[in-house]
Amino acid sequence: MCFLVFAFFTTFTCLGFGSEAKTSFDDKIKPFFQEHCLKCHGKNDTIKGNLDLREYNNHTDLLKDAEKIEDIISVILDEEMPPEEEPKIDVKKRTTILDELNNTLADAIKTSKKSSRTPIRRMNRFQYANAVKDLLELRVEVYPIPERMMRDRSNYFKPETGKVPLKLTVSSRPLGKSGLIEPRLAGVAPFPQDLRAEHGFDNRGDHLSMSPFLMEAFLKLSRSIMLSENFNRKNCQLWPNLFEEPKDKSLLDEIIYERLRRFITRAFRRPVDQKTLVRYCSHATQLIASGKSYQNAMKETVSAVLASPRFLYLYDTNLESKRTNKVNDYELASRLSFFLWGSIPDDILINQARENNLSKPIVLKSQVERMLNDRKIKRFCDTFPSQWLQLDRIISSVPDPIKYPDFYYAPPNYRTTMDMMMEPLLLFETILIEDRSIVEFIDSNYSYRSKRLSKWYDPKVEGRLGGPVTMAFERVPVNDRKQGGVITSAAVMTMTSGPEETKPITRGAWISGVIFNDPPEPPPADVPTLDDDNLKDLKHMTLRERFSSHRDNPDCAGCHKKLDPLGFALDNYDAVGRWRDKYENGRDVDSSGRLFKKHDFKNIMEFKDALIIEKDRFTKAFVSHLFSFSMGRQLNASDSPTVELVAKNVRESDYSLRVMIHEIIQSELFQSKTIQVKKE
Repeated sequence: MCFLVFAFFTTFTCLGFGSEAKTSFDDKIKPFFQEHCLKCHGKNDTIKGNLDLREYNNHTDLLKDAEKIEDIISVILDEEMPPEEEPKIDVKKRTTILDELNNTLADAIKTSKKSSRTPIRRMNRFQYANAVKDLLELRVEVYPIPERMMRDRSNYFKPETGKVPLKLTVSSRPLGKSGLIEPRLAGVAPFPQDLRAEHGFDNRGDHLSMSPFLMEAFLKLSRSIMLSENFNRKNCQLWPNLFEEPKDKSLLDEIIYERLRRFITRAFRRPVDQKTLVRYCSHATQLIASGKSYQNAMKETVSAVLASPRFLYLYDTNLESKRTNKVNDYELASRLSFFLWGSIPDDILINQARENNLSKPIVLKSQVERMLNDRKIKRFCDTFPSQWLQLDRIISSVPDPIKYPDFYYAPPNYRTTMDMMMEPLLLFETILIEDRSIVEFIDSNYSYRSKRLSKWYDPKVEGRLGGPVTMAFERVPVNDRKQGGVITSAAVMTMTSGPEETKPITRGAWISGVIFNDPPEPPPADVPTLDDDNLKDLKHMTLRERFSSHRDNPDCAGCHKKLDPLGFALDNYDAVGRWRDKYENGRDVDSSGRLFKKHDFKNIMEFKDALIIEKDRFTKAFVSHLFSFSMGRQLNASDSPTVELVAKNVRESDYSLRVMIHEIIQSELFQSKTIQVKKE
């Protein structure tokens, strides 16, 4: 892992620090790597981690990849490298080399040629439905959206109150059937779902391609919306100002011009240029002249707007000579609205952008607060937390019905996962709306439970369990720290297990990726199975003993040493998230371990304590997740200074989630774009 450092050295020469950097490399960094790294990364043709340090002979070679330097700082800081079997680095030397590498990283970032460009990206399926609904001011949904995992069935979601009710009712379309009853446009079908990027989100620009087939699908979709039998005055509040024929025919051209100007400005999220506006207006008037009714002509024109790349794509305009420049207020309005509302900006944001006020810190702060208190923030709650927690995995969780028969209930085999999934989502909404600390994601003294879920955690709970349509949840105190937070929730425990038994490595990988934003590399293709013939008496072993063969394998040891403590810390929870003290063979569950080689723990409560001690690490990871979601891209090393600054400000606010959102939006990173320099 020592490889990552070498990318830094090119930058020093460019900055005029060549002599100083060369001295640092020759006198400190290079000797350090020779003593502690070359044995595994270049000596005698031994190459581990796909790194051959022999390629790096001077400081100019070292400055080429800031990500590598950032990674190697991390492994040295966490004492992951050198390996345990190698001599340890004394504290003074470790501090010195980390200082050198951090200085190098800072300079590498300043002059890095690798951009942090916010990519052009089209709307995903969820955003398109929201945008069309808001643009046309529909009273019904455009089409069903299964990716919305939780539906409000009791009108509980009122963020303007600053409170989540103690009792509420919800439902789930992916795991239930009540989501089908939502009124929507007849005959309108959604395009295929945009899948979540691995360790990321479904709004990633590099994943949202536009094939000719999909472009044709968007055109057909826009037409089906306009032709829907219940797309009418009753369900479209915009109808009188767009589709209703003007009484004064002598002013028809002027009225069409003004109506389309307002509509297209909203659709394109910026003032429409005269040439484009005239083209749409001419299309409408020519259709009328050819004998079409005003209403049908406007529907066809609106259909064309909905299929336009200017509507479908989110992108920054006005290329300038600078590589990095600030977004204008219209671009900021779009970036803001798609982050928090998953849709186009409303009139208030557009008006603030028109007056060039939105980017003013005071105005921006007030607008963000307004948006956080608007009921459309439910769309943020419908997307970010489920993807951050990877809850889509629970949909395919199918515990063995013979081993766990009570997991299934009511024909046709509804699953308790429907109740499980709601618990972390309701916790997220509570932390956001009530301005609570993100530390509660690790350990909270309350939760939302249905009767069925309460009985799942505690068989002594009595009462009617409810059916598969809607679920009544109630906020309850959590006095036993075996529960509370998202990490030990039945949802996470079930979706990180197999049908019959737990998967400690899967659970460890989930903790590493979701909680610390450090997802492990995929396992080698030739990893042996646990049921290897060399292992005898498997049924009498604990899971920890069964995995010992992997830990002894040099190709597996690195990841297992990192993931095992995280996964086995949760092994008191069975494959459906219920507590157990012993395995089925009668052996005691051993959940002890050491976190980051410095926090010893004996049980889940002490593991949570260790995680809370490391809450600053979690905060930085959570900031990174939110930044990635808000920008529609993967972060890189050049984003690190901003992530660190936001995390610092969040720490000073007692780890408030709302403050984190404010800080992200106020940051230079959120308000900037990186572009390619135009060639003269």
